[in-house]
Amino acid sequence: MLYVTLLLCFVLSVIFTPFVKKLAFAIGATDRPNQRKVHQKIMPRLGGLAIYLSFIIGYFVLRPENENSFFILLGSLIIIAVGVLDDVYELPAKVKFLGQLAAAFIVVVLAGVQVTFINLPFGGQLEFGFLSIPISILWIVGITNAINLIDGLDGLAAGVSSIALITISGMALSKGDMFVASLGLIILGSTLGFLIYNFHPAKIFMGDTGALFLGYMISVLSLLGFKNVTFISFIVPVLILGVPISDTFFAIIRRIAKKQPLSAPDKSHLHHCLLRLGYSHRQTVLIIYGMSAAFGLIAVILSQAAMWVSMIILVVVLLILELIAEKIGLVDANYRPILKFFRVIRYANGKHN
Repeated sequence: MLYVTLLLCFVLSVIFTPFVKKLAFAIGATDRPNQRKVHQKIMPRLGGLAIYLSFIIGYFVLRPENENSFFILLGSLIIIAVGVLDDVYELPAKVKFLGQLAAAFIVVVLAGVQVTFINLPFGGQLEFGFLSIPISILWIVGITNAINLIDGLDGLAAGVSSIALITISGMALSKGDMFVASLGLIILGSTLGFLIYNFHPAKIFMGDTGALFLGYMISVLSLLGFKNVTFISFIVPVLILGVPISDTFFAIIRRIAKKQPLSAPDKSHLHHCLLRLGYSHRQTVLIIYGMSAAFGLIAVILSQAAMWVSMIILVVVLLILELIAEKIGLVDANYRPILKFFRVIRYANGKHN
């Protein structure tokens, strides 16, 4: 029944998206080109509504049982309302943030979906205590915005979200967590149906309606699936979402370094950097898909590996991430501490020889 519902959500999304496209033009939910945008013509941007409607129908067909269902759906309704209003009226950042906080509050405080402790790598336990609530809310709001930030190219956010959903759902199935697996797979089906219209050249954008909804649901599913476990299992959802999280992290560093507000838009995100290096629109999206799949594979390996192997893999992954960021100028063209360090060592060795 689960896989039949996944297929149903896919078909519904394929059917709904053209109607949502017409609705977007009718109510003015469109995206106009500017110096920061990659597209060159007016585009409808309410596509996330098709994903949401397909998901809701799939949910009520499948009816996965969990005591948190009502609160998760209530939070998603708030997120969708904020997204639709933003796609039509372009809400101020503060209003969107308040909507995200409200949705996160419902799940974390009212439903009690929280990370309360983690088992440390080499023994002992770290109790979060009163910090459980703010940490869990920060996770939901942070991931919600991280997915929104990478929504800059045709099919990018939908594809990266789909890869994350495949990983989360697959790991949930392996653990016997049917609620997380069920939600993950029906969202996956809904997103893949929309991706048919959203992949380059896109006929419709998901807009904030889609990006915020996917970010919210992925953050909640990862909280449900990986809470109160070992340190490595705590790291697993971070790795699954490695691309949006690292892009957001370097964006924060970049804006702090340039003394800009954290909410200031720019054209220095991962996809912008790859485009500047000469990759085509489609090539850039496929490269980031590949990176997301690699992160997902590493997350699966880490969940099965011995502790010392996991720690080595983590260090290597962080080093590679930093080198990529320096090489493509993700923070700044002159930000290259490790590359400069290697250059100094090479120069010293050459001089010595």
